[in-house]
Amino acid sequence: MSFGSHAYVPDARNETVFFNVNGELKRRAEAVVNVFDSGFMLGDGIWEGLRVHNGRVAFLDNHMTRLWEGAKALDIDIGISKDALIARIDETLKANDMKEHVHIRLMVTRGLRSTPYQDPRVIISPATIVIAPEFKEPDPKTAVNTLKLYTVAVRRGRADVQDPGLNSHSKINCITACIQSIKAGADEGLMLDPQGFVATCNSTHFFIVRNGEVWTSSGDYCLDGITRGKIVELCKANNIPVFEKNFRLMQCYSADEAFTTGTFAGLAPVGEIDGRIIGDGKRGPMVERLQKLYQAHIHADTSA
Repeated sequence: MSFGSHAYVPDARNETVFFNVNGELKRRAEAVVNVFDSGFMLGDGIWEGLRVHNGRVAFLDNHMTRLWEGAKALDIDIGISKDALIARIDETLKANDMKEHVHIRLMVTRGLRSTPYQDPRVIISPATIVIAPEFKEPDPKTAVNTLKLYTVAVRRGRADVQDPGLNSHSKINCITACIQSIKAGADEGLMLDPQGFVATCNSTHFFIVRNGEVWTSSGDYCLDGITRGKIVELCKANNIPVFEKNFRLMQCYSADEAFTTGTFAGLAPVGEIDGRIIGDGKRGPMVERLQKLYQAHIHADTSA
């Protein structure tokens, strides 16, 4: 079964991998949290998706910065230093002998509650920190085969409702968007902002290519994506015109190329939006060029 840009190659080794739960290594089947945990009970937590290449986490400093900023915004005390958390990640990778094609879900919640109630003053434990690694190689076809997107009714919200810049456990709006796109026969949902401009996809960021220029949203209504930011930086470093701006859905339909970005699959080409074929419906030259630049950037970062 395909899961769009998150399609992956199954790996039997994942049945017995070690997860790290609050500093203790536990087999996958035994890695559990209490039903009173804030993340389980209320979606009260933050997370990061990490990729491992050459035995190292790519762009680790960026991910740690975003995690700590999210914790500060939600007034969550992670309870350990960045260096200590990185040491836990390294310990977990070493225990699993993981060096390549590894994806980590790093989750931090506010901790255990004494009763089912949202008030953070009922917290009775330190933060819950779970490091969940998997041997997870993206399906190679994702880099070439094009995705189908569907513009969903669910909007990206304003920062005064639920800040879309927070990588929080509360993802129900994105899940609802994903469901709508699946029911429409698409791979992922394209989401608009409150003004009707294109914002992002339900689980990836979105770009279009028009007349040699690369466009992505203003960033006001989407997560501060690590991969998104790297693509913008790579465009600037390689004399590719790139713009973070408001643009309309109709401008996507007539784009030369389109693609998504994310930590797991990197860049994935888009061939169809709402039944409209984008370009010739195949991966275009700009996407292919940026894929190569991004892979080289990952290699340089993890080989340093």
